[in-house]
Amino acid sequence: MLKINVDMEKCQHYGQCVFDAPNVFRLNDDDKLEYEATADDSEQDNVQLAVDICPMQAISFSKAD
Repeated sequence: MLKINVDMEKCQHYGQCVFDAPNVFRLNDDDKLEYEATADDSEQDNVQLAVDICPMQAISFSKAD
C-alpha cells in the first residue's frame, strides 16, 4: 500500500497529476485537487509519474506499513 501526500500549500491545482494517476488524483467541481491518501501498490508507477510531472513538486509518497 502506498501512502500519498500532497502539500496543499505548494499545490496550485494545475491537475497534471490527474493525467498520470487518475485513480489517485482528481479535480473537483471547483477545479481543486482531491486525492486518495492511500493507493494500491499497483499504482506506484503512475504515482511516480505524477510526482515527476508536478510543476510545484507538491506530491510525495512512501510505502505504508
